[in-house]
Amino acid sequence: MVDLNDYFNPVCIESADYKHLTGQAVFPHTISVHTENSPLKEINRYKIALFGVPESRNSPNAGSVKGPDKVREQLYTLAKIPGKTKIIDLGNMKQGTTFNDTVAGLTDILTYLLNENVFPVVIGGSSAVVTAFDKALSLQKNRYTLAAIDSRIDYSNEKKEPDSFNYLNSVVNNHKSTFSHYINIGYQTYLNDQQVINRFLKRRSDIVRIGDVRQAIYLTEPLLRDSDIAVFDISAVRQSDAPGTISPSPNGFYGEEICLLARYSGISDKLKIFGLFEVNPDLDIRNQTSGLAAQIIWFFLEGFSQKQYETPSLGLSNTGRFIKYHVRITDLEDDLIFVKSNLTDRWWIEIQIEKDQNIYISCSHEDYLKANQNEVPERWVRAVERLKN
Repeated sequence: MVDLNDYFNPVCIESADYKHLTGQAVFPHTISVHTENSPLKEINRYKIALFGVPESRNSPNAGSVKGPDKVREQLYTLAKIPGKTKIIDLGNMKQGTTFNDTVAGLTDILTYLLNENVFPVVIGGSSAVVTAFDKALSLQKNRYTLAAIDSRIDYSNEKKEPDSFNYLNSVVNNHKSTFSHYINIGYQTYLNDQQVINRFLKRRSDIVRIGDVRQAIYLTEPLLRDSDIAVFDISAVRQSDAPGTISPSPNGFYGEEICLLARYSGISDKLKIFGLFEVNPDLDIRNQTSGLAAQIIWFFLEGFSQKQYETPSLGLSNTGRFIKYHVRITDLEDDLIFVKSNLTDRWWIEIQIEKDQNIYISCSHEDYLKANQNEVPERWVRAVERLKN
């Protein structure tokens, strides 16, 4: 039996010098907090567990070890989350003797929370610990999709120790892993090895350049809706909005855009783990980056509070919640079947994998319109190719 008190240090932050919000309007008023006088118990009463992982070993971003405390400090100055979602702040995970000890401990924590049906929100620290996300989901024996909001694809063609720039090596090359699909939202071509890009394209990964995302950011919602893990690297944000990281770029997402992506992650009813990484307070300017990181988490939590659990009902008939559209395309033997929610206006494509067994791929209204113009949606093509493999 896991006792989370053995894994976490209680929350201890100093009160901000100046507060715009006070009393019941402020974030901590709506959550439970692990303190010295309030030990962790009955975790399954909560829907979300927020905690920091102050780990920067196996990363050049040494100052990120201070990230969780700074982000929490800024988060606690924001408004309360609307709705009645029960949230607990577990505090900061105790650092292991070695980096691998931290990964093992984080795997234990995530596995326990997932088994208790509590959603983990992880504040890093270094993204090198994402290997624990893989281990935790692989223990559940279900194939999963990892979405990274990152300016780089964190994979290296060189053989070297796993770190925050190549954690995907440990995921992709692990024969025990149940990892099946990778999504990158916001990569910048000039920051990536073209061979790495080609490698993931061959895997039928969904990788979307920053320019394409910004032209129609709403088209990323189906990608995040189909994801099991969402990993946000603060370096995906342009340096002018988030200077506090070891690898900033003049280009990237604006603050409002990264917060919208976080909200899309929050409303996904398939997502199982959310993580935000690489904030380095030593390189920050007047808490600008930690403040944005706090707002990213706030928008994720706000989205979570508005979540509609529709995916489990997609295969049910006569619910009245969904409409099916059959579209004939010249080059295909069978009709494409689109499903639209009457409640949220979200869309899916139905794919039959065996007789009387269907899966549903999230899509957009634009995919439906393309099909009506006798054009096969690229999202459907990639999904079918992945299923064949």
